[in-house]
Amino acid sequence: MSNPRPLEEEVYDMSGARLALTLCVTKAREGSEADLDALERMFQQLGFESTMKRDPTAQQFQEELDNFQQAMDARNDPISCAFVVLMAHGLEGRLKGEDGQMVELENLFEVLNNKNCRALRAKPKVYIVQACRGEQRDPGETVSGGDMVLITKDSPQTIPTYTDILQVYSTVEGYIAYRHDKEGSCFIQTLVDVFTERRGPILELLTEVTRRMAEAELVQEGKPRKVNPEIQSTLRKRLYLQ
Repeated sequence: MSNPRPLEEEVYDMSGARLALTLCVTKAREGSEADLDALERMFQQLGFESTMKRDPTAQQFQEELDNFQQAMDARNDPISCAFVVLMAHGLEGRLKGEDGQMVELENLFEVLNNKNCRALRAKPKVYIVQACRGEQRDPGETVSGGDMVLITKDSPQTIPTYTDILQVYSTVEGYIAYRHDKEGSCFIQTLVDVFTERRGPILELLTEVTRRMAEAELVQEGKPRKVNPEIQSTLRKRLYLQ
């Protein structure tokens, strides 16, 4: 049996502009400002042009994404990557705007896909979603040992509509997400720490975020809770931010 060959490491070209849009409902979401501060610091360090909008209504979530797409397609300089951070109360597949109305995440994700956003065609699009995805709470399971603490041969001429997308959710489907009223959310704070302090392909960085969150013990209403992010990727290459 022949030895398997190591994977060839193809990476996304990150020499062009990096753009970030953050849409955050702060109303009745204590700790949001700490998350916004952390994200601003991260985007500055990673060389992103960052735009932040507070308290969008459901309709404004959609409008801001549409504006972001139109502004990118109107630019003359090459764009390498776009981050979209969405923070709000939510249920599975939906976010609640400042006005209490719901917006479908799928409609927001559609805006920047390879079909609808020419500037980001075949470029990485990263969505970070800090929101509940249901009502369930995870008390965790005991694990023995260890300390627990807080491809084609030729270049294709076409690509699928939904490649080059990375979606990172603060919690798995059906579960609630946690946020501290002063320190912000465990998810955003951990993600910023890892993205600013570590180097490596983004999926490996997210594995480290998951590891840290899985080891942390959250206490809510006097009961210990566990939470972990969920990552969905159609990236075709490795994405390095540093």
